[in-house]
Amino acid sequence: MRIRRKPWIDEELKSNTRYIREAKEKKGKWNEYFGNENEIHIEIGCGKGQFIIENAKRNKNINYIGIEKDEQIVAYASRKLRQSEEEVEEIKNLTFFTGDAKELLEYFTVGEISRVYLNFSDPWRERKKWEKRRLTHRGFIELYKKLLNGKGEIYFKTDNKPLFEFTVDEFVHCNLEIKNKTYDLHSSDYKENIMTEYEERFSEKGMNIHRIEGHIKKQP
Repeated sequence: MRIRRKPWIDEELKSNTRYIREAKEKKGKWNEYFGNENEIHIEIGCGKGQFIIENAKRNKNINYIGIEKDEQIVAYASRKLRQSEEEVEEIKNLTFFTGDAKELLEYFTVGEISRVYLNFSDPWRERKKWEKRRLTHRGFIELYKKLLNGKGEIYFKTDNKPLFEFTVDEFVHCNLEIKNKTYDLHSSDYKENIMTEYEERFSEKGMNIHRIEGHIKKQP
């Protein structure tokens, strides 16, 4: 997704205190940054921030970090957070940074994360050899498992059925315990859903949303 660069973006990224410019310096120090020992949940590919901002509003006892590869997109998310804080009380448990999922171990230490959210990730469906680029490929899943340190969860949503079925297979291959699997989220019994911008758009078109959780199995 390419967005023409708006004139306000550079200033937003420079002045917004909820955008981290040197995220790698926070490695192993995220709880210190938030000022507490609460769990940390990350969203990889946070888009314009609707999903993770609403999560942060509802769950003040959890710290959230939104990660987006495109700094222009994350500028929208950072601005949305700032504007939300103008409407309600300060949202102290959320921050954003620009980063690549392949470099997660440069941003976080082993065991620093409790949950990973993946929402409407790029399916990379044009060529089979591009499967390794999918954020639910086993290579990435094993990376997330290192961050989760033998416990934790990976939550995934998509409108793309082939990608969803691919993800189910990858979760099984990586020995994750599958929970709350559904091919039609909005008709399911799952009541805690928070919609992303994409999800709202796809749902309005009558498209089914698929969702699954992969939980790291507890060792005996």
